[in-house]
Amino acid sequence: MAIAGTSRTATASDPLLLNDYALQLVQKGEIEKALENLQQASSLFPYDLVLKKNLAEVYTLLGNRLISEGKYQEAARVFDNAAELFPDNQRYRVLSAIGLYSAKQYDAAIVELESARGMGGDSVDLLLILGRAHYDNGNLRSAIEVWEKALEIQPGHKEILSLTDKARRELAVEEKMDKGFSSRFVVSFDAGGSSKLADSILDVLESAYNRVGSDLNHFPNMKIPVLIYTKSDYRTLTKSPDWSGGLYDGKIRLPVGGASDMNSILSSLLFHEYTHVVVQDLTSGNCPMWLNEGLAELEGRRDFSHPLKELEIAVKQKSILPLSTMERSFAALNPKEAALAYQQSYSFVKYIISTFGWHKIKDILLNLGAGKGITDAVSSALSDLTLDYQAVYQEWLASLDKQYGK
Repeated sequence: MAIAGTSRTATASDPLLLNDYALQLVQKGEIEKALENLQQASSLFPYDLVLKKNLAEVYTLLGNRLISEGKYQEAARVFDNAAELFPDNQRYRVLSAIGLYSAKQYDAAIVELESARGMGGDSVDLLLILGRAHYDNGNLRSAIEVWEKALEIQPGHKEILSLTDKARRELAVEEKMDKGFSSRFVVSFDAGGSSKLADSILDVLESAYNRVGSDLNHFPNMKIPVLIYTKSDYRTLTKSPDWSGGLYDGKIRLPVGGASDMNSILSSLLFHEYTHVVVQDLTSGNCPMWLNEGLAELEGRRDFSHPLKELEIAVKQKSILPLSTMERSFAALNPKEAALAYQQSYSFVKYIISTFGWHKIKDILLNLGAGKGITDAVSSALSDLTLDYQAVYQEWLASLDKQYGK
């Protein structure tokens, strides 16, 4: 980004002094102060093009920082301020759309991106994000059409080729599905399946929205797609390990096609997967697996809980999975290791909540959402207790020895 100085001679009352001071503040990283000075300068010389451009660029700097902090809607509003200064500038409209898309406001993002296309035509980057917005909004056909246009511009674009192939495979299955709707969820299921079950799924998910939302004091503001697959379609489309009972990747995907009635196991699974929605929304995906899965297990086990046999055996045999394994994806684990990983995650999260309270878990999640690593996120949340990540982990291990290590 280039912020320009001015060639005119400034006096003590000249707003160009404010512009030059703003440049110094930008170099120091004091974006808000720079913005205040440029807003004042621009109000005094509203038609000065240099001041106007500098103000738009500082709005852009602030918007990018807000994006990095996970404050997506706020970022979109800031980018809108830049766009108001230069209504025909495609770049600011695209940045605003990225903020809206990141905030999962897909309809609004699509409107912004279509407006941007009218200003400066198509680009691969614009079409990539537009396709993603359509895809995440549940419109696979529109996503494919947009990505095909992008591939006409750049035929070898690996990411778009992969996304298009994935969307085509999903469309082949999902276009045969029926849909059910509630205020916050859209469920797709086999056309030959039970609409009664689909209604029950929606009811359970609405309950999950309220219960998990109350526990974490967070209620995502978006429509959430839920796809009910046959087991074979689920394995083919998600490429999940055989032990996987569900997946959340922006859409809740479940291999329960063929079921006819709601039961405690399915209800538990729905609560589990919905918890991932809330965690994703709070952390923007910056969450270690043990915390993500531990919270999901905690919510799911309220409806259906089974004994922690693998955890008990591991404690007695001193074969607990290391923390480094628990922080990354469980996908590469074998079924026995995966069962242990989920039970360890549940136990660790339950220990933190029972010892320190739900509000500390929420603080950890918010710290992660602000971009902190798990060590800093935990240490910051528990600083008033003079505890850090490793100390809490060791306390939990000690509690396991007392419980199972006899």
